[in-house]
Amino acid sequence: MFENGLILGAYLLCVGFLGLVTSRNTVRAPMSLESIFNAVNLNFITFSNFPNNKQAGGEIFPIFVIAVAAAEAATGLATAPSLRRNRRSTRIDQFNLLKW
Repeated sequence: MFENGLILGAYLLCVGFLGLVTSRNTVRAPMSLESIFNAVNLNFITFSNFPNNKQAGGEIFPIFVIAVAAAEAATGLATAPSLRRNRRSTRIDQFNLLKW
């Protein structure tokens, strides 16, 4: 069971990283970042269930990660409609148009 959790976490991390590197859409990038956060949370929980581990940090820390990820997704998804309305595109490589 321990190996399966680590393999799933590694798979989620690779898929999220690949999606983050290759995406040019402002909606797909936060989704890939969420996948990376979920991989990290899965690894925390997997290691907290390791035998002879009596600490509760592996179950508590993912709650804070989920809260930070929710705030990041809310701000990222709030800027996407604004960019779409003003620039007619949601491509990440056009973010330099927001400079002063």
